[in-house]
Amino acid sequence: MIKFVMCITRHPDMSREQFQDYWRNSHGPFFVRNADAMGAKRYVQSHTLNSPLNEGLRTSRGMQPEYDGVAEVWFESEEALIQGMSSPQGQKLGAALQEDEGNFIDHSRSSAFIVQEIEL
Repeated sequence: MIKFVMCITRHPDMSREQFQDYWRNSHGPFFVRNADAMGAKRYVQSHTLNSPLNEGLRTSRGMQPEYDGVAEVWFESEEALIQGMSSPQGQKLGAALQEDEGNFIDHSRSSAFIVQEIEL
């Protein structure tokens, strides 16, 4: 299995609560309804907590501000991801999902990549 990971920063004109509400209740269900057509096996949203612990973790290490959340999408393989997203239906759904991301994600301050878990 591999994962598509997206570290997400919200639009600057949205509160974290507005961002998380839209992501959880609009974008997330849209993705889940179409996951099979794209070959996705699992989808998880990790919402950043509004906690003073985050500020302490970040400042003690001299790090940049935290992301507002992390999305993870599992696929059987890199080939399965490519196949799912390159089919006509996958392309159409991918474009619709990316368009919807524009409603709540600041792409210029977010990041996306493919990973493989290594369990130790």
